[in-house]
Amino acid sequence: MLLSILSWLLAVLLLLAVLGIASLVLATLWIAANAERLVPPVGKFLEIGGNRIHYVDQGEGRPIVFVHGLGAQLHHFRHTLFGRFGPGYRLIALDRPGAGYSARASGAAGSLPEQAEIVRRFIEALGLERPLVVGHSLGGAIALTFAVEHPDVICGIALLSPLTHMEAGAREKLGSIYISSRLWRRIMSYTLAIPTSLRYARPTMEFVFAPQAFPADYMVDGGGC
Repeated sequence: MLLSILSWLLAVLLLLAVLGIASLVLATLWIAANAERLVPPVGKFLEIGGNRIHYVDQGEGRPIVFVHGLGAQLHHFRHTLFGRFGPGYRLIALDRPGAGYSARASGAAGSLPEQAEIVRRFIEALGLERPLVVGHSLGGAIALTFAVEHPDVICGIALLSPLTHMEAGAREKLGSIYISSRLWRRIMSYTLAIPTSLRYARPTMEFVFAPQAFPADYMVDGGGC
């Protein structure tokens, strides 16, 4: 009798766990579909070494390539800066592999030299002649790596709040964001990661933009969602 009750309880708990996981997966898919509806792809796609790169290319003249930071996408530049340039510039912003609408190649590590090499091949594929590379935050670290490893490809770099040094204890500070297992990263990305990040989106943005208020159009036009 006791054994059958325990078996029944285990079956109920297993069912609840399955339902909980299924609800998280469905919530993730719904959030992703809504984000894609609000911020659809606006540019072109280019295949580079198994990476499917989404980018925007606007204007004619001196080329400038914009590389965004962690947790960002090309709209951070396109929405805020492109309209401020006058004629005479070709402005190109790309979603880094794994961000925005750019898909990372299977087995890619996302290291700085790897990402710098992708940007180099991207510049080569577009036939850009010694562009200026603008990097923000982590994109600044990629721009610096690019300048060291491929100096002849560009005319210079411009850095906006760049990541410039290895920081001790960075892995510990990142906490749950750092997941070494590829399988566990995939599981988290389809269950807890998106609903949790959505829940804390507003306080996170308030913290990032403080002491100013974050722009009202940031979450959609700026690609924040």
